[in-house]
Amino acid sequence: MSAGNMSGQVKTETITFGAGCFWCVEAAFQRIKGVEKVESGYMGGTKKDPKYKEVCTGETGHAEVVRITYDPDSVSFSELLKVFFTVHDPTTLNRQGNDVGTQYRSAIFYYTPEQKKESEEAIAKLNGSGLYDGPIVTEVTPASEFYPAEDYHNDYYNHNSDQPYCRIVITPKLRKVEKEFKDILKK
Repeated sequence: MSAGNMSGQVKTETITFGAGCFWCVEAAFQRIKGVEKVESGYMGGTKKDPKYKEVCTGETGHAEVVRITYDPDSVSFSELLKVFFTVHDPTTLNRQGNDVGTQYRSAIFYYTPEQKKESEEAIAKLNGSGLYDGPIVTEVTPASEFYPAEDYHNDYYNHNSDQPYCRIVITPKLRKVEKEFKDILKK
């Protein structure tokens, strides 16, 4: 998806990532320059308008995801992919840490043929790099309908950073992003 016009409006693109708990992924991408909007939600399942408790059962087929709207002139899709592969373990099938189930799967929901191609190339390159002990299991799938998460999930870390889950799970991931991606962080 792209938007823009002759009036000088910023051109934006959209990508949706599943990388475990959406609270972690949202917090990381909110800190990247050129990222205009990060929305937590659900994608890739069969139930219309699923709710969190239903998605948690694993029976709806949805993944917890973040839909990212970004300015490709400020941050490249390649850079977003690097952040994506840094904030989670793409070699664990349907699991991130203690979060287990298909709703926590590693997934790239693409909107353009270019995003699909670049995602597949990045996975092939990482698989050949020896960086991971096992093969990457990230699915690369066309984007489907996005269902926004309930309001309390949005901006979760920024409102709850003192909570134990945030301190133990999310804060270390953010420190890693801040260390590895200094050059693309928001000021």
